[in-house]
Amino acid sequence: MMHVKNLLTLMLGASLLAACSSAPKVAIENQQPAVAQASASTPMPPAASRVEPVVIPPYLDPTSAMSKNRSVFFDYDVFAIKPEYNQMLEMHGKYLETNPKINIRVEGNTDQRGSAEYNLALGQKRAETVVRALKVYGVKDSQMEAVSWGKEKPVAMGQTEAAFAQNRRADLVYPSK
Repeated sequence: MMHVKNLLTLMLGASLLAACSSAPKVAIENQQPAVAQASASTPMPPAASRVEPVVIPPYLDPTSAMSKNRSVFFDYDVFAIKPEYNQMLEMHGKYLETNPKINIRVEGNTDQRGSAEYNLALGQKRAETVVRALKVYGVKDSQMEAVSWGKEKPVAMGQTEAAFAQNRRADLVYPSK
């Protein structure tokens, strides 16, 4: 009789264990599809982006016309602006007029011919001529500074007319931020 009693106890314990172990499996199996269905039917809102778009001013954008066209070239021993530079100066002038907090430096340059004193004076006249042209478009005096480098900052080396022509210029120099 003891044998039957032990057998019944063992069977009862096994059935209880089987019942306990299968109940959570059923509950988990039932919950998983519900979670999958909820995420499929209810889209998650997109994460809020806190990255602001970067706006590059045109004078810092290497692909912009303002960045590519900043030099006025002059004939030998001349400081008069050629008509071909009027449109470029108008573009810069209108931009500076609408952005009064931006200051530029207009740097006058010459080729290597002539004395240092003469070239400093000619470079200054070239820079001041460009400053006057920009004022026509509303740029304030306080936004511009005219300086001369004379023959001290050539962009082209050599004793050819092509090299000299590249060095006879006034450059519009914007802040690099």
